[in-house]
Amino acid sequence: MNFNFINWVEYIGTFAFAISGVRMAAQQRFDWFGAYVVGFITAVGGGTIRDLLLDLPPFWMNTGSYLLCTAAAFLCVIVFKKQIEKVSRTIFIFDTIGLCLFVVVGIEKTLELNLYPFWLAIIMGSITGAAGGILRDVLLNIEPLIFRKEIYASACVIGGIVYWLCSIAGLNTMLTQALTATCIFAIRFFAVKYKIGLPLMKD
Repeated sequence: MNFNFINWVEYIGTFAFAISGVRMAAQQRFDWFGAYVVGFITAVGGGTIRDLLLDLPPFWMNTGSYLLCTAAAFLCVIVFKKQIEKVSRTIFIFDTIGLCLFVVVGIEKTLELNLYPFWLAIIMGSITGAAGGILRDVLLNIEPLIFRKEIYASACVIGGIVYWLCSIAGLNTMLTQALTATCIFAIRFFAVKYKIGLPLMKD
């Protein structure tokens, strides 16, 4: 398997999302197997949906490394349980890291095909980042974070637009990826910190 920067980003995102999934499953009192499954689906769910929409084989089926990456995240949650619990907003931190990295991965993988317009790459990036969290919340029988007042998917879309603007400006790929991920992380951080959200629908 040829490794490049986007592969490393994908593994870091997988690890971060898996930790958020396992931690939330632990809060819901799932057993070890259930927690691992939730962590794995959180990590690969968005990318799987993206690949199916793009008529590609799901990325994790080509190698067992994503299963191992999820297992490593699972073991970290068990071994370092007390240390992780001491960190305020652990789930938020790891979920946001996974979100911003996976948006970049989704955009990159769509553009690599050279078949689709940029707006679709932004949508695929948003799906890659947000869909795993939706599946996680459904499995945990809680209201999906994306449908609450808190800014989540909107951050993905804005990050995708930043990627597009950087591309137009002719910035190199790594800087574009870094700026996109930083933008998404910053939006999520300040939205939560200052309780900024989208208007709610009224009946």
